[in-house]
Amino acid sequence: METTPKNTTNTAPAGNNQRGGFRGGNRPGGDRGPAGRRPGGRGPSRFSKERVKPEYDQKMISIRRVARVVAGGRRFSFSVTLIAGDRKGKVGVGLGKAGDTSLAIAKAFNDAKKNMVRLSLTKTSSIAHELDAKYGSSVVILKPAKGRGIIAGSAVRTILELAGVKDVNAKILSRSKNKLNIARATINALKQL
Repeated sequence: METTPKNTTNTAPAGNNQRGGFRGGNRPGGDRGPAGRRPGGRGPSRFSKERVKPEYDQKMISIRRVARVVAGGRRFSFSVTLIAGDRKGKVGVGLGKAGDTSLAIAKAFNDAKKNMVRLSLTKTSSIAHELDAKYGSSVVILKPAKGRGIIAGSAVRTILELAGVKDVNAKILSRSKNKLNIARATINALKQL
């Protein structure tokens, strides 16, 4: 007759699962918490500095790869259109071309800073009256729209946001989809302020 012990306990060492591996925080020699991290974490590095907010916000509205045919084949470069503004009434459009995207973006940002316009806005950060302008085949109309926010699309919206303009209704009256021409038409309209 076989007798079974009443107290059946698992004889595996603490922290082991049935397959023999270690789970969770019960690793040998480890006072690690969940996900194997040391408690307390790592403090701020002596190399990390407070990130300084840039003077101008920027947004790319188009990036194109353009090819130039030369004797040996094709040469590729990048053309970047960028809008920069401080959201307080200053905005500019820049164009940069280079063989590398990061270099083209830097050139476009410098061009935008050079071509900044200062806008005279109303107390509610809107425009005082209706404006319209044309650049190339792009025609843009801007109207004040009290309490409606920015009602605009394409590059016009980006320019108005980065300039800090509010409550404006904009319309692009052209079949052109060229964002650079639309952006420059918008800047021409805002220059009338």
